[in-house]
Amino acid sequence: MIDGRGEHWIKQLRRLGVTGLAVGLAVTASARAQTPVDTGKLQDEAMARTTEYIRLNTTNPPGNEVQTMRFFARILQQEGIPFDTASSAPGRGNIWARLKGGDKPALVLLHHMDVVPADPHYWDLDPFAATVKNGVIYGRGTLDTKTLGIVELEAFLALHRSHAPLDRDLIFMATADEEAGGTYGAQWVVQHHPEAFRGAGLLLNEGGNGTSDGDRKRFAIEVTQKTPLWLKLTVAGKAGHGSTPPPASAVNRLVRALYRLQTYEFTPRVVPAVATYLAAIAPTAAPRWKDAFTNPAGFITDRNALAELQIDLPEIAALLHNTCSITMLQGSAKINVVPPEAQAQVDCRLLPDQDHEGFMREFAAVLNDPDIKIERIIDFTPSVTATNTVLYDAIVAVIHRHFPDGSIAPSVETGFTDSHWFRDLGIASYGFAPFLVPEAEESGVHGNNERLSVENLRRGTQMMLEIVSLATGGR
Repeated sequence: MIDGRGEHWIKQLRRLGVTGLAVGLAVTASARAQTPVDTGKLQDEAMARTTEYIRLNTTNPPGNEVQTMRFFARILQQEGIPFDTASSAPGRGNIWARLKGGDKPALVLLHHMDVVPADPHYWDLDPFAATVKNGVIYGRGTLDTKTLGIVELEAFLALHRSHAPLDRDLIFMATADEEAGGTYGAQWVVQHHPEAFRGAGLLLNEGGNGTSDGDRKRFAIEVTQKTPLWLKLTVAGKAGHGSTPPPASAVNRLVRALYRLQTYEFTPRVVPAVATYLAAIAPTAAPRWKDAFTNPAGFITDRNALAELQIDLPEIAALLHNTCSITMLQGSAKINVVPPEAQAQVDCRLLPDQDHEGFMREFAAVLNDPDIKIERIIDFTPSVTATNTVLYDAIVAVIHRHFPDGSIAPSVETGFTDSHWFRDLGIASYGFAPFLVPEAEESGVHGNNERLSVENLRRGTQMMLEIVSLATGGR
């Protein structure tokens, strides 16, 4: 049986005067060149490799991603695929490989190998044992993002094995340190190994997925993020004994400034990307929020409604204004000592259109203490990816193929991923993992009992192969 590409090829050959036996030989050669993909085997591989991957503890800090770099290197070597590795620091490994294709801009399949800490005392099962219980895989990284890396790898290997013609290069890339900002991972690769993503125009990474809530199935494809601005505040004061507290110690001044920040309300507003996202999810939203998401500009003028949204859907409320979370405090190392210095670290997330210098002026005014030193720890640039690309279309098509009743929205993430390093270079980057996660289980990301069903992993392996095949010129 000749597929659509084969028919197109025959027409092209006939235009060139190649007919009869020559066409038959060409079609036969084409059939021999391509090997059908055994999806069952691919899914079995994904399962086995996921458990092995999770058992490699890459908690960051310290990361130790060199061990997972070697894990991928072994697989690629067994498949006969050339690859490159690079360590940004002792133990901090990165790896990438490329399948050659046509002249269209290359597609990068990206994920990070590090994971956040997991305290086994708060888990039902060992977070690094990859235990399968009742059809569910438990382990740190099952959602963020080791399973994504495995399904990307399996799609990469399947296209290599099948000898399918690609209209663009396909790049598999696994990096370190995303959970701490990417200094030893994606940022370092961008700065020191630009050849790794030479010619890239598309990138698929974490950031979006499917969520199920009863009969409702909602899929988010991340196209932009709130940008992180992490700040360190330092204030000095007179040291002394705890039994004779001074009226204006460093700790007291810092606490007063932080209270002003805690009680300050950043002005709500609706940026275009958020308006698009809310409009897309409005039809499947709970009745209380349908009208609000349809007309958010009117909704945000109601302070009481905003407070209710903050309680009910904090991840949506955070998309409507800049936010600052006071996350770290440091004062004295001894209970009876008034320290000469106090520090705090604040995690601010800014809307994609926010001018950072303007925000810093507002932030300093809120603290209202000119003697507090404000330092920037992380300050990323904002960027939005358009949805008019072959990769976005491929993701949408595959979701519809597997979930005809699912809603799809280009989303804005409150968190950040490594995608911004590549968006800064003009590479159209999307966040999407092909999994349908029950809403109640999404708290496993950076939380306890992180898990993903075996069904999700197997179906996700198939979906990723379909997405990548479509985006590289296949069917």
